[in-house]
Amino acid sequence: MEILTKLAELTEAGKVNKTLAKGQDGVDEVTRQALDEGIAPELVLDALIKGMSVIGEKFAQGKAFVPNMLLAAKAMSAGMAHLKPFFSSGQVKRKGTFIIGTVFGDLHDIGKNLVSMMVEGSGWEVIDLGVDVKPEKFIETVASHPGSIIGLSALLTTTMGNMETILKAVREKYPETRVIIGGAPVTQGFADKIGANGYSSNPQGAVELLNKLVA
Repeated sequence: MEILTKLAELTEAGKVNKTLAKGQDGVDEVTRQALDEGIAPELVLDALIKGMSVIGEKFAQGKAFVPNMLLAAKAMSAGMAHLKPFFSSGQVKRKGTFIIGTVFGDLHDIGKNLVSMMVEGSGWEVIDLGVDVKPEKFIETVASHPGSIIGLSALLTTTMGNMETILKAVREKYPETRVIIGGAPVTQGFADKIGANGYSSNPQGAVELLNKLVA
């Protein structure tokens, strides 16, 4: 469908609305138009996700940069605002719930924020706990969102070890909880060592990892 192709392209290009798209319709207007024309909300969501996936792939390959990702995420949010009522009614299903936070002792959030945007843009409900997050906060959030998956971020070698502390504390209380990790000093070897369910070096990889975990 031409309108859905256009929606995916506008999302990838970060064209939020008519004002920011220099007089042309943006994601905001085209999403509303697609829904008004009776196109199924899940197809509209798929088009938005497709646009975010393309920019995510380009980012992972070094062909797109943080500002491009931020604009695409902003455009995605404009489209998602029109889809919220369909999520609330249960007509469109989320893939799952993802709880993300930078571990305690670490105040870095750019990587975490990019992952958060990409994951939300791929159809997940995201609960972003922010930075310097202690184990208790993760445990409390898992308690109110059973079955959710946790994402831990750290940018320093000195705070990387806190991932293991959080993972152990959460699993002690909720043994089935799946945890994925990421951040500059983090490696697959470290993920294996602490018993994480996966590791990714970039936002698109985190999305693919999550989708595999619920497949």
